[in-house]
Amino acid sequence: DLMSGGLHRAWKAYTVMVANLHEGRQVLDIAGGTGDLALAFAKKVGRTGRVVHTDINEAMLRTGRNRLIDAGVVLPTLVCDAEKLPFPDAHFDVVSVAFGLRNMTHKDVALREMCRVLKPGGKLLVLEFSKVAKPLSKVYDWYSFNVLPQVGKLIAGDAESYRYLAESIRMHPGQEELKALMKQVGFGHVDYHNMTGGVVALHVGIKC
Repeated sequence: DLMSGGLHRAWKAYTVMVANLHEGRQVLDIAGGTGDLALAFAKKVGRTGRVVHTDINEAMLRTGRNRLIDAGVVLPTLVCDAEKLPFPDAHFDVVSVAFGLRNMTHKDVALREMCRVLKPGGKLLVLEFSKVAKPLSKVYDWYSFNVLPQVGKLIAGDAESYRYLAESIRMHPGQEELKALMKQVGFGHVDYHNMTGGVVALHVGIKC
């Protein structure tokens, strides 16, 4: 909330809207962490649907599971590597990954796995930091590399993690690069929606 000025809530709400989920749908939330999207998806798919909440980080996943339980929602929760998803082919209607693809070593392998587990016509939602519009780039860089680590140090006692955050954002493929990669691994149609001047982009891939 502090780092994004609360905007992450709007970014995630938009992602849920684009998912356009209905009762009974099967959803896989990858790098689901604190469970924000999983909780929102669960409300959409109802009792006849299923949302599988996953993350490679067990501690983060446990935190998310506890938050979901506190909200009165119990979901299948699984520690798993996005590059080796333990699910059968053509199993899910929607797969989502929010602020997690950036940290995956082999993004092409992970995206191919996400495509594999989607049903034909299924939808992948990738919400991630991206390349900002050029007029904002200098100010954004200054904030990311100077302000962000200092705020992290003051609030969380950890400047390095926030310095890594800024560096990892710069290393992540931009909007067009990620779109091309998603097409390369098997998505028939890919589009993206920039938010907050390109600070964040939501890529939507359809498996044909």
